[in-house]
Amino acid sequence: MLEIRNAYRTHGSGDTAVTALGGVSLIVRPGELVGVMGPSGSGKSTLLNLAGGLDRPTRGEVWVEGERLDTLDRARLAALRRRSIGYVFQHLNLLPGLTTVENVALPLELDGASVRQARRRAAAALDEVGLADLAQRFPDELSGGQQQRVAIARALVGRRRLVLADEPTGALDSQTGEAVLRVLRARVNAGAAAILVTHEARHAAWADRVVFMQDGVVTNTSGPLQRPEWLLDGTTR
Repeated sequence: MLEIRNAYRTHGSGDTAVTALGGVSLIVRPGELVGVMGPSGSGKSTLLNLAGGLDRPTRGEVWVEGERLDTLDRARLAALRRRSIGYVFQHLNLLPGLTTVENVALPLELDGASVRQARRRAAAALDEVGLADLAQRFPDELSGGQQQRVAIARALVGRRRLVLADEPTGALDSQTGEAVLRVLRARVNAGAAAILVTHEARHAAWADRVVFMQDGVVTNTSGPLQRPEWLLDGTTR
């Protein structure tokens, strides 16, 4: 689903150059949730930006579903992101002039779905994250945690098979955060691939493996941390 091959990302040049990623390689397969942990400034968000086509590597390659992102023109890259990649931004990026259901439906409408079809799928995605009754509210009428769940619904809507989540539970209480991780885990179990950037070991425990980063490089990879009890009930791989 995703392959990053020896990717570097350098900002600036000469004596002022800053290396955000220093030769990172990563493969994420369908049905796999990969956690990414590390201190601030370790390159976690840069890694997600490359994986989602929001930035291009200075050197190296990024592939999603057989397409090399760093060689696509702007139009083809935008189309791939709309159809294949769901991104949960740290700062949400909800449009204040659109209702909750309109925010979630927007990527589908931009990709050519009818308004009716897009809104129906958006309503189903909102129901997944427990916000079906707030579909007609505007972002400024929602709490921070509710806005976060809207952003997650937007990332999951439609048939996107690669989900990139940058601290998706940061604004949520522990109970709501666990509910959101259940939704993400269920989507992965159904065949999607996902990367979860987090500072919390209890959230990384939902992943199949965890990649540790520091100073722009991968320093270690481990198997799953202690898993939540519900993962042991036979409903997952």
